[in-house]
Amino acid sequence: MASENFDPARLDPDGAQHLAASVKILIAGGFGVGKTTMVSSISEIAPLRTEELITEVSSGVDDLSGVESKSTTTVALDFGRITIDRDLVLYLFGTPGQDRFWFLWDELSRGALGAVVLADTRRLGNSFAAVDFFERRGLPFMVGVNCFDGAPRYTEDEVRDALDLDADTPVMLCDARNRESAKNVLLTLVQHLIELAGREPVTT
Repeated sequence: MASENFDPARLDPDGAQHLAASVKILIAGGFGVGKTTMVSSISEIAPLRTEELITEVSSGVDDLSGVESKSTTTVALDFGRITIDRDLVLYLFGTPGQDRFWFLWDELSRGALGAVVLADTRRLGNSFAAVDFFERRGLPFMVGVNCFDGAPRYTEDEVRDALDLDADTPVMLCDARNRESAKNVLLTLVQHLIELAGREPVTT
């Protein structure tokens, strides 16, 4: 009897079942930049969320300037999945944004091939910590500038200069609420990872 999970569309021409490569990607950034929104907008499965209501306990602990209307916060991670094509599946891990949960970032980054650092132009300075985190660990990343309604508009080059990024670090304007926009960010990161892999010296 054929397996219930058997899919003829995943067969190679020689008849062997095709298995797509699985890649772990982090969606990172400061508090309230849209990480949960991006994972939710693009995930092809019901995303796993670990959000809790913001209460008076966080008063004086979390910086809500610029995001005063935010009522929930991620306390562990967000998780989603998107199939790019028959050869590549991305598993997305959204990181918590508040400083007191940063101890989780080291664990979440284990096994990741790259990261998207989401930035908010209303609080661009909050992106420095995430940029520094990935630079120190040598984990490739790109910056996605989440264009909030009413937020200041800057060009990609202006954001690159403001964050003091390397010339080859991709920067892209995006809308985390829009599936196609979020997908383009991930495709840009994947292309960046492929280019970096092509520069690695060949050992014999």
